[in-house]
Amino acid sequence: MNPYVEQVDKETLEWLIDSRMLQDPDSVERYRQAKYGWLSARTYPYAEHDTLRLVTDWCVWLFAFDDVFCESDRRAADMARDLPLFHAVLDDMEVGQPVDDVFAKALLEIKGRIAALGDADQLDRWRTLTKEYLSAQVWEAANRDGEVVPPLADYIFMRRRTGAMLTVFALIDVASGRRLTPHEWRHPGIRAITESANDIVVWDNDLISYAKESSGGNSCNNLVNVLARHRRYSRQRAMETIGKMRNRAIADMVAVRPSLEALGSEAVLAYVRGLEFWISGSVDYSLTSSRYTDAWRQQAGGTSVH
Repeated sequence: MNPYVEQVDKETLEWLIDSRMLQDPDSVERYRQAKYGWLSARTYPYAEHDTLRLVTDWCVWLFAFDDVFCESDRRAADMARDLPLFHAVLDDMEVGQPVDDVFAKALLEIKGRIAALGDADQLDRWRTLTKEYLSAQVWEAANRDGEVVPPLADYIFMRRRTGAMLTVFALIDVASGRRLTPHEWRHPGIRAITESANDIVVWDNDLISYAKESSGGNSCNNLVNVLARHRRYSRQRAMETIGKMRNRAIADMVAVRPSLEALGSEAVLAYVRGLEFWISGSVDYSLTSSRYTDAWRQQAGGTSVH
């Protein structure tokens, strides 16, 4: 657990309120109770105060964007029309330029902080992966619009982008202070272990968030329902299958780790350890977070799940 957890959790909530990304007191209270500072404190336990604030604010931006833009009744066409603004923020705008949209304004601020704490390569990685994440949200929204449960191969491919994990993995070497060189970032072993870690975290999330999503409009974008629809699995069998998929991905990470250790790079080892912290830390956080536990509690109280 990062020692700055309580301070940063408080500061990030204040930043969120000041940003006006959440408009009503009930939403603010839900975020207060969710204690998102504990997520980043578990997943970046090595970060200093400034970088922990950065990654916490970024995670909270993603949660707020997901709640307001991605799990609402907004249609894919409406979301697609918002992309030029967000891409302009990421590619063209300078920090301090006037922006009316509160999410775009907060995104511009975060971009400036990444530029200040990292270098141009680190900023470009995050910026590119964030654009992929934003575009992938349109695909998810199109599934909701058409009530389409995507095929398994399509879902796995796109879930690596809709989950935003690559954007937070891109900040591991910023938070650790051990910069990956461009060659290291593109190394086949780094790409392989990153893909496996990404799969593990998003599949864990599909399991943990199933109760939350099954009663909402985003149920088609969950691996449990993908397996249930296309393989005609029961919910239990689908969950057990995801567990086996997760175990294989863990085994793949373990298998590739020695070749990365052999590179003799402190930055590579710090990055791999950062992926491992994300896997364990996200589970530890999610199993105690009101963002997920409230939905399971309601389901246990008698709410039906389809």
